Amino acid sequence: MATVPDHVRETVDDHLTAIEREYDVAVALAVARGSRAWGAASPDSDYDVGFVYAPTDLRRYAHIDGVTEAIEAADGEFEFQGWDVRTFAGLLADSNDGAIDLLRSPIRYRVVYDPADLATYIERAYNPIDLYHAWRGIATSNYRKYVSHHLVRTDDELFPIVDTDGDSYVVETDDDTMTVAADDDRFTETATKPTVKRNLTVYRAAMSARYLKETGERGHHDLPALAFDRFLSEQAPAVFADERIERARALLERKRAGDGSAVIGDAVGSEFARPPRDIDPAIHAHDGPSTTRLNAFIDELIAAVQ
Repeated sequence: MATVPDHVRETVDDHLTAIEREYDVAVALAVARGSRAWGAASPDSDYDVGFVYAPTDLRRYAHIDGVTEAIEAADGEFEFQGWDVRTFAGLLADSNDGAIDLLRSPIRYRVVYDPADLATYIERAYNPIDLYHAWRGIATSNYRKYVSHHLVRTDDELFPIVDTDGDSYVVETDDDTMTVAADDDRFTETATKPTVKRNLTVYRAAMSARYLKETGERGHHDLPALAFDRFLSEQAPAVFADERIERARALLERKRAGDGSAVIGDAVGSEFARPPRDIDPAIHAHDGPSTTRLNAFIDELIAAVQ
């Protein structure tokens, strides 16, 4: 299990205790999220904490105002995002990438409920097509918002620029391309800040989606490792060319070295950043986690904090 300084653990624990008091909940599990969980943190990276909680009084689930489904809090370099146990279980039922990664995080700040059995079950029972589309969405949305050079329409819709001749632009749409006149007042040319960090986020999500699809088509969906360096070393070579892997590794090392904010342009490429929208459900769609099994895990988690 990865380690963090004692003062960080103490600060996180103090914040969790304050959250418990403010919202009248009990935190069952709290872990590192984001770059610290998947091995891309630099010395100045923030501490993102994900947690799962249950109300101290379960009768609140039947009350009109109910239970707060999600809690967010921030204090300086510490950011917290929590889900109540029922919401968390629903996300697992949908094979949500964030919920799955919370179970797999190597840095655990509080473990009242041991997630080992649940993590093992979810890693076996997740629905690949749902997870594929989650990663595909992360890759395409981050590429479009942060990396690609684009036109922005008056309704704030973004259109990545494919080509321009000075008089017009060819831009990407969701399904195809279209031509926009350079003097069209509805559109303004703008540029994002394609940093190391943003490129790395796109790379990781696009590679995860493509890896899951490819291994599924070879007969068995292989869940990409949460630690990105481990994925690049142990799993990626089965699917990706060495050059592609080394590009991703170079971004990872720059991010770790504290160079995440450096603007580097598009290091991914439009085609790779956009995994296919349509994949064969006969191959990639599974039943997903059992409601009965998830309900049993909910019971165990609640029992741990009561």
